[in-house]
Amino acid sequence: MSSEIENKLHQCSVCQKVFKKKSCLTSHTKLVHSLEKPFKCSECLKAFSRKANLQIHQKLHTGERPHQCSVCLKAFAQKSNLDNHQKLHTGERPHQCSVCLNSFKRKSHLLDHLRVHTKERPYQCSECLKTFSHKLSLNKHLSVHSGERPHQCSECLKTFAQKSTLIDHMRVHSGKKPYQCPQCKKAFSRKSYLRMHLRVHTKERPYQCSECLKTFSHKLSLNRHLSVHSGEKPHQCSECLETFTQKSTLICHMRVHSGKKTYQCLQCKKAFSRKSTLDMHMRVHTGEKPHRCSKCLRAFAYKSSLICHLISHARKKKKLQCSL
Repeated sequence: MSSEIENKLHQCSVCQKVFKKKSCLTSHTKLVHSLEKPFKCSECLKAFSRKANLQIHQKLHTGERPHQCSVCLKAFAQKSNLDNHQKLHTGERPHQCSVCLNSFKRKSHLLDHLRVHTKERPYQCSECLKTFSHKLSLNKHLSVHSGERPHQCSECLKTFAQKSTLIDHMRVHSGKKPYQCPQCKKAFSRKSYLRMHLRVHTKERPYQCSECLKTFSHKLSLNRHLSVHSGEKPHQCSECLETFTQKSTLICHMRVHSGKKTYQCLQCKKAFSRKSTLDMHMRVHTGEKPHRCSKCLRAFAYKSSLICHLISHARKKKKLQCSL
């Protein structure tokens, strides 16, 4: 992080949260980390250091949501949550990173993002000492050790450690895709998928291999690439003994033996053994052509079609050179 950012921010030594003003940090330390919590909820006995926080918490029990969005009529318990929500409709992203100029709807999202530049990972698992840049990531990780999966899908009975993961999963059954790309209008079932997709347009490749310095747009792509250097293939097929670097690749491969086709097209009911194959098939219905020729700007639904097309350019060029 640049020294300019460091000068602007004051960091809490307990939870690593950062503040622009020292007075805000002092107030935060006193109110959040002080052991004194005199305001107690009469319903669940949870205690708070501030009366205002108790009043906000009590709305969980009363169900009161007095702050309503004038656009979609969604209601919120806190005005600050309504203010943040309304930025979804206005598209406003007032908080900009001074390092890469990425902008965010919420200040908290900007502060989280800054750890991409600082490489700071302040949240540590007490079990395995693995560190995380975000508290939410640590909380999700903790379920690996506890094995607890309390959230169950009513459709297929699959269980999840996080309620948010269950909500995302339910869209597999409903077919809902509420997150739309503002550039190409492609829709996604998860916000994280939309964020990853946006890198197609921004050309952002934030994940770098420490061995060969090759960069990737997705962490999963980097992890797969690392096996090129290690040569490790720990996942073995019990049927044919073929080995794989990724467990997910082994699972996909196993469907060759089982004949399972778990991914079904909602349009024509055709089924596929891999989600990636279903995604490619969907272009038959959507007409999407994401692979564009840099020479003549002709677009293709599949990368293989683009490669064949590029060969035709190479042949034409060779033919022209021969005639000269």
